[in-house]
Amino acid sequence: MNVKSLHPWNVSYQEAIRIQDELRSRLVLDLPLPTPRYVAGTDVSCSKRSLNGWAAVVVLRFPDLTVVDESWVQGKLLFPYIPGLLSFRELPLLLQALERLDIEPDVFLCDGQGIAHPKRLGLAAHLGILINKPTVGCAKKRLVGNHEEVGPSRGDHSVLFHKGEAVGVALRTRSNVKPIFVSPGYGISLNDAIQLVLACTKGFRIPEPLRAAHRLVTRLRKAQEGA
Repeated sequence: MNVKSLHPWNVSYQEAIRIQDELRSRLVLDLPLPTPRYVAGTDVSCSKRSLNGWAAVVVLRFPDLTVVDESWVQGKLLFPYIPGLLSFRELPLLLQALERLDIEPDVFLCDGQGIAHPKRLGLAAHLGILINKPTVGCAKKRLVGNHEEVGPSRGDHSVLFHKGEAVGVALRTRSNVKPIFVSPGYGISLNDAIQLVLACTKGFRIPEPLRAAHRLVTRLRKAQEGA
C-alpha cells in the first residue's frame, strides 16, 4: 500500500488546522466507483488508562463479505482527543496497520467522518488523500449539519446539509433502528457511498467491514487490559 507523506504528525493544534486547510485542496470526489473486489473496514480502540491505542484494518471480499485479510498494530496515541481533529490522533496507527496488509483493498469504510466535517476533512477524507483510494465515512453520531426526519425502512435516508452544502446523509441501514451518518471521504460520490454501505450491511446497524474491525480492536484491547 502506497502511503503519501504529505505532512508531519507531531504537530500543534494550530498546525493541524493549517494542514487540514492545505489538504482540502487535494480532495477529489464524485469519481466512478467500479465494483470492488475487496472492501476494508478500519477502527481504532483507545485505552481509558493510558495513551495506548489499537488500530485494525479488516479486508472483506465483496459482495459475499467474507473476511480475507486483517492487520493490526498497538502503539501510543500522541495527539489529544479534539473534536474535528480525530485523524491526527488515529491515522498514524491506522497507516501502520494498512502497510501490513497482504491484500490491497479497493475501497475503505472508516469509523469516522468524511466531508461531513467543519473543514470538509474528516478521518475518511484525510485517509483517502494519503492513500489515493476511495473512502467513506460511517459515523454513529452527527458532527455537523442538519437533516430532516429519516423514513423508517432500510435504505431510507435524508440529506445532511452544512452551510448550504450537502455533505452526507443520515442513512437507515436497518428498519426501525436509528440511522448512521454516511459521507464521502475521497474519490467517491455520495450516491455510490450510500449504495456501498447498504451492500455491506447485513442485518445489523453497522456495515460488516466496520463490525469486523471493531471486534478485532476490542478483542485486542481487552486481552491487554481486561474487560
